[in-house]
Amino acid sequence: MAKRKATGGRKQSVSTIQRIRTFFQSSVTQYILGVIILAFALFASLSMVSFLFTGSLDQSKVEHSVKIGIANWMGFRGAVLGNILVNEWFGIASIFLLIFTACAGLRLMKAKYINLVRSFILCSLLTIWTSTALYFFFGRFFSNTVIYIGGKHGLFLSHWLTDNFGNIGSFLILLILFVIIMTLITRQTIGFLRRLQEKGTVGISKSKKLIFPWKKRAAKSQTPAQSETPDFIPIETKPNRLVEDKTIEHKPFVREETAAKPLDFEVTKPQEEEYIALVTPKKPVNHPQPNIEEDANELVEELGLYDPTLDLAHYQFPTIDLLKKYNVQDNQIDMAEQNENKDRIIKTLEHYNIQIKSIKATVGPTITLYEIVPDDGVRISKIRNLEDDIAMNLKALGIRIIAPMPGKGTVGIEVPNKDPQIVSMHSIIASKKYQESTYELPIAIGKTITNEVFMVDLTKMPHLLVAGATGQGKSVGLNAAITSLLYKKHPAELKFVLVDPKMVEFNIYSTIEKHFLAKLPDEGNPIITDFTKVTHTLNSLTKEMDDRYKLLNLANVRNVKEYNDKFINRRLNPMKGHRFMPYIVVIIDEFGDLIMTAGKEIELPIARIAQKARAVGIHMIIATQRPTTNIITGTIKANFPARMAFRVMAMIDSRTILDQPGANQLIGRGDLLFTQGNEPIRVQCAFVDTPEVDGISRFIGDQQGYPTAFELPEYVGDDSGEKLSGTSDLSDLDPLFDEASRLIVIHQSGSTSLIQRKFSIGYNRAGRLMDQLELAGVVGPTQGSKAREVLIPDEYHLEQLLNTIKK
Repeated sequence: MAKRKATGGRKQSVSTIQRIRTFFQSSVTQYILGVIILAFALFASLSMVSFLFTGSLDQSKVEHSVKIGIANWMGFRGAVLGNILVNEWFGIASIFLLIFTACAGLRLMKAKYINLVRSFILCSLLTIWTSTALYFFFGRFFSNTVIYIGGKHGLFLSHWLTDNFGNIGSFLILLILFVIIMTLITRQTIGFLRRLQEKGTVGISKSKKLIFPWKKRAAKSQTPAQSETPDFIPIETKPNRLVEDKTIEHKPFVREETAAKPLDFEVTKPQEEEYIALVTPKKPVNHPQPNIEEDANELVEELGLYDPTLDLAHYQFPTIDLLKKYNVQDNQIDMAEQNENKDRIIKTLEHYNIQIKSIKATVGPTITLYEIVPDDGVRISKIRNLEDDIAMNLKALGIRIIAPMPGKGTVGIEVPNKDPQIVSMHSIIASKKYQESTYELPIAIGKTITNEVFMVDLTKMPHLLVAGATGQGKSVGLNAAITSLLYKKHPAELKFVLVDPKMVEFNIYSTIEKHFLAKLPDEGNPIITDFTKVTHTLNSLTKEMDDRYKLLNLANVRNVKEYNDKFINRRLNPMKGHRFMPYIVVIIDEFGDLIMTAGKEIELPIARIAQKARAVGIHMIIATQRPTTNIITGTIKANFPARMAFRVMAMIDSRTILDQPGANQLIGRGDLLFTQGNEPIRVQCAFVDTPEVDGISRFIGDQQGYPTAFELPEYVGDDSGEKLSGTSDLSDLDPLFDEASRLIVIHQSGSTSLIQRKFSIGYNRAGRLMDQLELAGVVGPTQGSKAREVLIPDEYHLEQLLNTIKK
């Protein structure tokens, strides 16, 4: 019991310390402290300045604590504080301490980034030197006043220097210290001193020429010695064979039999020419321009490189123990299973008169790859046609034949294991390949058949299309991609735009809103679920893309990596609109549902982003469970070269995703094919469960974040697209009003979805059209889930109504 109480008390003390630390790390607390410190610095400065003028009147009252009749601007406390700063401490030099105090306040308020360590050192040195110098040079003029111009500190140090080094020695010491301090403050001091030195050297040399004129004449009379090395060294050239062979022997022509003579074959490699480095003359500079590089280097030396993570300097990356470590069996191969499969493969091939030279097996976590070398003369297509027969003999869930293997002279047969292993996200994140990766946006997908961690860089893809049937692992794959990015990137370097029409998949990431999520201004939910907001968000991303391209153009760079490197090295001025650009990853789940609902309104901004946004750091990952041609259109496929296909039920769906069969032969449960314009790679997707994702989100969400989520530019659409259905009237008809009214009358069905399908428009515009048709008297009011009643019987009456409206 005593141990439990001690443990409980220790936990309580640790939690108390953690609360105190969290309280002081809060941005609100730091801002309030900054305001208080800045106010104190202003109060002390005014008290000190006032003391210089009213100190003689308040001196006796301060010494006897008389609070009546104080002349100081800040009252009695101001007079006491002014007396301490001026007389008791450093005199007028105390102002440097107050400057440092104000800098600390501004730093806490995040009004300006200031290096406090450097500021403290410089202000301390200036305070000590100025206090001593003021009393040394001007102390005698204030000997009859109550004010110590250098304070008691200056009085003591000035007397100590004078007693030990005398007046001239003290002056030299103060001068040397002044040069050292000014050199620490700005590097321009060195250039100024060097210019002074050069002028002094020129003056001395001129005076020497006037004093010793015979030395110049003696130098002219001497003849220069022969130089040991020539000024020009000629390049050694190779002798010309035509010039060397002056005599050419002529032999009589003799016909020879060439049939018996073997064919001559000679391979030669031509020698490269020798190049002489040309020195281009320097062009005179007529109009000198400011050297941006030198200014940037000076800023870097003074302030250091710009650190985008400084706003969340105490941010901690998620720990590896947040991921579950599954009890995977030892990597022992079941030789009985392997030998059985090998014998059945050989037996099936021999049954169809196909002989093989060798067979080799590579055992993966869920799939075993058997590589066979067929005998000479065996047609590869003959083996490919035996896929169903081999699957039946192996009693396997499904096999996949790769004939031939890319880059190898073998035929591959992929067979599912009887006891598949779980590829945990813990094993992927803890792997050496992931920890040492230098990718900008590393996405760890899973493990290949050879048990290697499979990773890709999203910036190189640059967009990813994920497709597969329901329940085959798409959501787990998206969570694995997000998790691998969260473990590698700081909130200042990466932002997510999460679109979740199902409203349940990405809701778990709402806790990291102020760290990693981006959204529209004044938007409540950081996870986008409404179709209208999806359209506005995508159009806002296109505006962000255009704004970033303008900044890249001003910075004369080609991509966001070069731009951020320039900004970090302080070669871009924030006052001209430049800013650090985090990567933005847009993840859309159930893309097919959005296309069916909004149509072209969704596809067009996605196509624009996919075509242009790569260079400015905006990348997309879209997923769908309906890989049909009306969902994955040609425009989408052309701009999404990287595809990740989970199991589908039909070969036509596999061809839609990968442009080839294969996804229909997968076994499900995270089994996928990844392609990036080359041969597909089979990967077992890493498994990350919902409690693991929740733990990671809570770990990040409990830390200090930004005041708000990353705000995207506000998008203002066209008037026709932004009006609400409640404001529809007959004075501003939709351009499709006539055609929509004819469609409704012909079908005699007042259905909004009918207008959507026929004209390929979004739900909002179709609903607005239906409201205008109701106002015009074409259809009746809404009847719940049923279609509206059509009030116009035929097209003749409709034309009369339309003519009346147009008048």
